[in-house]
Amino acid sequence: MPVPATSLDWISLFLDAQAAEIGAAQNTLLAYGRDLKDVVAWMNHNNLSFANAEREHVEQYLISCDAQGLSQSTRARRLSAIKQIYRFAFDEGWRSDNPAIQIKGPGRSKRLPKTLDVAEVDRILDAARATGRKTTDRLRNTCLLELLYATGMRVSELVSLPVASARGNPQMLMVLGKGSKERLVPLSPPAREALAAWITVRDDLDEQAQAKGKPSSRFLFPSRGQAGHLTRHRFYLLVKEIAVAGGVSPERVTPHTLRHAFATHLLANGADLRAIQAMLGHADIATTEIYTHVLQTQLEDLVHEHHPLAHSEDPVEKAG
Repeated sequence: MPVPATSLDWISLFLDAQAAEIGAAQNTLLAYGRDLKDVVAWMNHNNLSFANAEREHVEQYLISCDAQGLSQSTRARRLSAIKQIYRFAFDEGWRSDNPAIQIKGPGRSKRLPKTLDVAEVDRILDAARATGRKTTDRLRNTCLLELLYATGMRVSELVSLPVASARGNPQMLMVLGKGSKERLVPLSPPAREALAAWITVRDDLDEQAQAKGKPSSRFLFPSRGQAGHLTRHRFYLLVKEIAVAGGVSPERVTPHTLRHAFATHLLANGADLRAIQAMLGHADIATTEIYTHVLQTQLEDLVHEHHPLAHSEDPVEKAG
């Protein structure tokens, strides 16, 4: 393939390959695109391009990112995108080198994921049953929250579930995850009950829509929007609303927090780490292992808060 004429052409062909060859998710492609367009803007300002930039130029770009106050994780992600596009360019024969390959990134600070305790999740689930103007809204909200906590699905996986995968009172759901990889996740009895109740109402609404000449929806959580299903942004706001109704600080609750709670609570109750990895759809067990650190931190906090020796006076002072 001939060398693309412009840096934007490099990005376009790189993203096409990512989508076609490794099945990169749409959100991943959008993130790559945003990061690489920022790189191109800097290169254009400095009369550079992907075709002629050298290692020193990539390093100068990263220094400029740092000077802008961009976070460590953002700078690490930008460097990763640069390395990926140059690796692709090398494979395509556009360049004979990868000027970014030996540059060490700033790394990522390993922050433990925020989670919720079981009592807080119970309050949120109870609140979902009472949140919504209509019965249909409350049944949908209950189904959404029960499925999320029962399976630990990613938000994008949950809102885009096809209704066909949820019919027949299933014991497990087939989920289409990152990179178009499928996995099975088991359903808890409360989740199955909420799912059955919602599908009945959802199908009635779908029939009413068809009677008015509107097309049938293939999604479990249909919407009139362009995507055809409930959007991630709308669900994010909905979770915040339900958290407030349940008396849990909305600052502590996001859809992803409930995914973390699913994993942490399973681990606390003796679930195998490999099983949790499979249910979460993690490609690397190291990603799942962070929940062992969450659990360890929670246990340490529990001891410090409740163990009598944690609050006893210094024995030397007491003797004196």
